[in-house]
Amino acid sequence: MEIKVLGTGCPKCKKLEKTTQEAVEEAGIEADISKVEDINDIMQYGVMVTPALVIDGKVVVSGKVPKKEEIIKFFN
Repeated sequence: MEIKVLGTGCPKCKKLEKTTQEAVEEAGIEADISKVEDINDIMQYGVMVTPALVIDGKVVVSGKVPKKEEIIKFFN
């Protein structure tokens, strides 16, 4: 599974990255998590509000930090 956290480095972006890592560990799945900070790369996903979470190329949430339980649901 490929997971990308889109954000320029704001506190909410960092929180989403941390929460996503915790969700992956709790779910026991194998995932490659990366951070995308370049605004041009972020805009290619059609995201106008960060932070955003992309799983396997699909934007699943934008503009908020979901709870760990919500992130785990996105894996399924």
